[in-house]
Amino acid sequence: MLQDLYSLARYALAGLRVLVALTLLLGVLYPLAVLGFAQAAVPWRADGSLLTATGGHTTDPGDAVGSALLGQLVDDPTLFQPRPSAAGDGYDPLSSYGSNLGPDDPRLVDLVRERQAEVAEREGVAVAQVPPDAVTASGSGLDPAISPAYAALQVPRVARENGLGEDEVRDLVAEHTTGRALGTLGEPAVDVLELNIAVRAAAGQ
Repeated sequence: MLQDLYSLARYALAGLRVLVALTLLLGVLYPLAVLGFAQAAVPWRADGSLLTATGGHTTDPGDAVGSALLGQLVDDPTLFQPRPSAAGDGYDPLSSYGSNLGPDDPRLVDLVRERQAEVAEREGVAVAQVPPDAVTASGSGLDPAISPAYAALQVPRVARENGLGEDEVRDLVAEHTTGRALGTLGEPAVDVLELNIAVRAAAGQ
């Protein structure tokens, strides 16, 4: 009996040593090594891809107007609008999730139709011209980008409201459109925050 207890205690101690060693290695040393490498190689990205009002990169949250990685609500009608968000009250990084409503859920159908009407009225187009991402939220609710089609739909309004030419605004959209990753993954996208900073700069604001 005592021999069994001794063996059990020995195995438990060995397991505890492994647990402590792996915790230090994978829970402390490895994250610190990754953080140190990222800070040395790409400090802007490591600190959250923060942008200033002039479009410059910063690692100081006090100078930032937002992150290139996170969407945010836009209340200004002179700027490009993001897609809807189901994260909290909208783009809440502490409540990242989708609506969890299925495509046949009457609540989602009604919400999409309501959004289609709002976007169509705001942009002065037919409901059929409103692209899907203008009326549906991303899975995370934090997507910072919109499709080139949704950006193109907003060009006339943004140009008019800022006293800019439509061709000039289209050029800004093109400059802030990223292609597919590795040429095949995902879809082209337009970062709304970066684009709006460029619009304000072009309008002399």
